[in-house]
Amino acid sequence: MLNWKGVASVSLFSLIAGTALASEPESCRTVGIADGGWTDNVAQNGLATVMLEPLGYGVHLELLSAPMIFASLKNNDVDVFLNSWSPSVDTLVKPYIDDGSVIRLIDNMTGAKWTLAVPDYVWEGGLRSFADIATYRDKLGDKIYGIEAGSDGNQIILDMIEQDAFGLSGFDLIESSEQAMLAQVERSVRTGEWVVFMGWAPHPMNNHIEMSYLDGGDDWFGPDQGGATVWTAVRNGFVEECPNLGRFFTNLKFTVGLENTMMGYILEDDMDGEEAAKKYIGLHPELLDGWLDGVKTINGDDALPTVRENLGLQSD
Repeated sequence: MLNWKGVASVSLFSLIAGTALASEPESCRTVGIADGGWTDNVAQNGLATVMLEPLGYGVHLELLSAPMIFASLKNNDVDVFLNSWSPSVDTLVKPYIDDGSVIRLIDNMTGAKWTLAVPDYVWEGGLRSFADIATYRDKLGDKIYGIEAGSDGNQIILDMIEQDAFGLSGFDLIESSEQAMLAQVERSVRTGEWVVFMGWAPHPMNNHIEMSYLDGGDDWFGPDQGGATVWTAVRNGFVEECPNLGRFFTNLKFTVGLENTMMGYILEDDMDGEEAAKKYIGLHPELLDGWLDGVKTINGDDALPTVRENLGLQSD
C-alpha cells in the first residue's frame, strides 16, 4: 500500500515496466478520467485523450466536483485524475490514501503555485500578506473571490474565515467559475478597484494580469507562496489490471510552461482540450517520445508511430 508520503512510487513503476503491457482485459478498453472543470485539467485531459484514442482506447471524461473526484476513484467510478495539487488537496485526499483506495501514482508537475493574489497596484498600496487583508476590508468590500463551490482552495478560504484567521471573520467568499472569477478580477483591474482572489500557476492570468501573490499563508496554502506539486491519482488496482494504461499515465508529465501555453489556447483562442493538445503536440512532437515510451496500442503495436500518424506528423 502507498503511504501518505508516496514512497511506493518506485515499486509501482517497476511493476508497470515489468509487465506484459499489451495483454489487458476488456474492462481496460475504456478509461474513466475525472474532470474537475479547471482549465489546466482540461488541457491535461485533452493531451491524454488525443494519444489514447488512436491506440484504440475509449476515453470517458467525468465532470465532478473536487470532493467527488476522490470518492469516485474509491468507488471505481473513474480510474484516473491528473490534477491533484499538494499540499492544498492533502486533507481532502488523506483518508483515501490511508485506506488504500486511492494511489498516488506519479508527480506529474513541479513548480506550480496556488494561493491568494492581488493586482500589483493593490500590492503597491500596502496589501502584501494575508495579515494585511483585514486592514483593507473597506476597500475590498469584505470580499475574497474564489472559484467553484467545493474546490479545495475555496474550503481553505472558508476555514480561514470561520476560524477568524488573520482577522477575516465577516468576509464573504464569492464562489463562481474560474472564468467568472477572472472576469471579475479583470473588471476590477480596469477600474482600479481593490480585489483579492485565488491565483495560481500555471495559468495565462500570470501573463495578462499584473499581479502578485500574498506572503504569510504558509500554514494554509503551503510554503513558497502556495508552491505546489501536481500528481496523478489512480484507483486502487488500476495499474495491476491495466498495465499498459498504467505505463502511459506514469509517463505523462507536464511543465508549467506547457500548461500556460495550452491554457491560453483554451481560454483565449476558444479551443477545447483536444484541439489545444493537437496544436501543442504539433509544435512539440518530440514530447511524444517520452509520453509513449514502452506504451502499446490495444493490438500490441508500438504506440508512437500510431499516434504520430493519427496526428498527421511526419515519421522520424
